[in-house]
Amino acid sequence: MMRNRARCPSGECSPASPPRGRLLAGNGYATTFLGALFVALAALLPARSADAVPSYARQTGLACEACHTAFPELTPYGRRFKLNGYTIDNLPQVSGISPTKQETLLLNQLPPLSFMFQTSYTGTKTALPDSVLPKSFAKNGQVLFPQQASLFYAGRIAPNLGAFVQMTYDGTDGEFGWDNTDIRFAKAINENLLLGLSLNNNPTVQDPWNSTPAWQVPFDQRSSVAPTPGAATMIDGGLVGAGVAGLTAYAYLYDSVYAELGGYRSAPAAAQIDSTSTNVVNGVAPYWRIAYEHQWGRHSWEIGAYGVVAKLYPGGGIALSGPANKYSDWALDSQYQYIGDDHIMSVTATYIDEKQSLDATYGAGASTNASDRLKTFRIGASYLYQRRYGAALGYFETTGSSDALLYPAGVPVVGFADGSPNSSGWTGELDWLPYENTKLALQYTKYSKFNGGSSNYDGSGRNASDNDTTYLLFWFNY
Repeated sequence: MMRNRARCPSGECSPASPPRGRLLAGNGYATTFLGALFVALAALLPARSADAVPSYARQTGLACEACHTAFPELTPYGRRFKLNGYTIDNLPQVSGISPTKQETLLLNQLPPLSFMFQTSYTGTKTALPDSVLPKSFAKNGQVLFPQQASLFYAGRIAPNLGAFVQMTYDGTDGEFGWDNTDIRFAKAINENLLLGLSLNNNPTVQDPWNSTPAWQVPFDQRSSVAPTPGAATMIDGGLVGAGVAGLTAYAYLYDSVYAELGGYRSAPAAAQIDSTSTNVVNGVAPYWRIAYEHQWGRHSWEIGAYGVVAKLYPGGGIALSGPANKYSDWALDSQYQYIGDDHIMSVTATYIDEKQSLDATYGAGASTNASDRLKTFRIGASYLYQRRYGAALGYFETTGSSDALLYPAGVPVVGFADGSPNSSGWTGELDWLPYENTKLALQYTKYSKFNGGSSNYDGSGRNASDNDTTYLLFWFNY
């Protein structure tokens, strides 16, 4: 499932400071997280997923920069637009009124449709092995045209009801499929309280901040053909990869306090869910989220926590009955933004801790340990000049319990050293946005450790640095 979106510039309104009450969307790792975050903030303060697409600009009559710094990152105004259910408009409407003078229909005269296209070039430091011939290599430097192309329904459906629905053609698989989807109902109870519901298919895709996994910048845009580390927590893409659907309820109080609670069930694209499926949710996987955001002048700072508890049948040939694996994820996140006339700066960070009780996998002899642990830490900073030229730098790290069966060795490229899931590295990016809906990005990812090792991690002679990736992306939205 792809996790990409769009951006937008300012005019009469101040994206950093929406009108209060009117636009209410109406361990050592913890020490590292806080220390690195505050050091980054201290450096920035003195100077000071597309979750939105052009159909939103057409609906609101505002340029993209009202809701975005550079897509997919949201501004405070953009976060409130999302929390309000994507329903704010500034266009003539087709409307209906009941005899009791209640709205029964409210449609944009222009259909809220958008299109996104991405094409890319990907090269790794060392070519990947040929998939069939031994001691041979695949061609290095792959062009995807397209990498992906998406059609969106993005806008209001009815009073208080709006949606972000994405259907994507994946250039790697050559297939169409449903992508990120968030359908929400939102209603302002009074000037200080907004309540809402979100029906979505990816935990954190509904989140308004860019510090949680679905939209975290600068880690959101990645090549779809380069090797990536093989271990990830359930909340960091594991559940969405298995296919889920969820309903969550949220409250937003005093333009500052956010709370959300809901649950997810399995919803893979399959005729039936049976032993051929993988990671099938047993019952409902509860999801929770709390956050606090403070705004002053052109600055905003959010700090929060989120998590999920999922009992999963591993499937993949194992019957969907008996013991299940339990994954308990909790996470911290934070985002700082400064939005000036010429200079825009952001820092995002998250720390995820997952406890795994592998009753089903261990019982089937597919894991060495009955319980394991995974921890992920990411922090990134980005800078944008005149909303046209940008740069970003981010650090990522995943560590966890060694498990020789869960993380097997001896498989070229995707194998693990000593059964370890540990991976770490840096991502740097340069951006050029000649227009608000067009982006050219040059990204380089440097691995210091990959799947548990720095040298010969897969047992076939491949080093972590062999997977260093150069990625050039051209992206436009209409």
